[in-house]
Order: sequence, then structure tokens, then C-alpha cells
Amino acid sequence: MLILLDIDGVMVPANSWKRPEILSDGFFAFSNKSSKALQKIISETSADILLSTSHKNSFSIKEWHEIFKLRGIDTNNINRLSENLSYLNRKEEIINWYDSILFNQDNFVIIDDDKSLNGLPDFLKHRLVLTSPLVGLTDELASYAISILKESTYSLH
Repeated sequence: MLILLDIDGVMVPANSWKRPEILSDGFFAFSNKSSKALQKIISETSADILLSTSHKNSFSIKEWHEIFKLRGIDTNNINRLSENLSYLNRKEEIINWYDSILFNQDNFVIIDDDKSLNGLPDFLKHRLVLTSPLVGLTDELASYAISILKESTYSLH
């Protein structure tokens, strides 16, 4: 199972009137509510994280593990989408990722606040959990993400 995870507007609510706190590792503090919600998803599904955030290449994978750990989130594997050298929008990045995987990965969820993702093809949009950028990931949205990850998409032909 896999979580395509954005950070801004998901783990770090976008409050224009308040600059997010920066922790000792040089990255923004996550909201406590969002941290608990992400930990709930990981604990119940053992999902790995695939970073889709624009910050994905700002830190090494080892540093990302430490970033999540410092914020109280026990992660499994962490990876990231390829560096966005073509300056694709998030929707195009996710479509390219899906088209490039060598196996039929249908056990994933996309957690993001980018409303352009409503334009994803239906088979991808069905796996989208869209957060409010001012609120971030909530317990209710975590439960929805878990239901997406646990649903059976296999069929007999």
C-alpha cells in the first residue's frame, strides 16, 4: 500500500496570517491533528509514503525519515516522485508516475490539497483524498484514505 503525500496544505495547514514554525531539522512543524491522522493511516495499513510535495528533493530519504520521526510519525519506506524538471503541474506528475510504473499499482491513495487533481482521470480521482489547505489532514479524511487503501479492486475476468 502506498500514500502519495503532499505536505503543504496536508500536513502543514496554509495559514496566510501565521508563518509555520520551523523545527530543529529545518523543516516546518506538522499540525498535531494531521500527524495523528497520518500515523493512523500508516498504523492501520502499513502503507509506505511516496512524497509528491514540492519539497520532495529538499532532503534525502534518510532526512525525510527523521523529519517524520521528529513529528511523531513512524514511517515504513519513504520514496519520492522523480524530480520535476519539466515543471509539470501536480496532476501531470501523478499521471506520469502512474503511467511509468511497471506493475498495476492499484493499492494507493493520493492525499493532496491541490484542487486541480479533481481533473484526474476517474480511475485516479477515485483514489484522491482532497484536503482543505487551511485545515489539512483530519481524522475523518484519514478514515476515508484507509477505506480506499483497504478496498479490493481485484476482479475475476
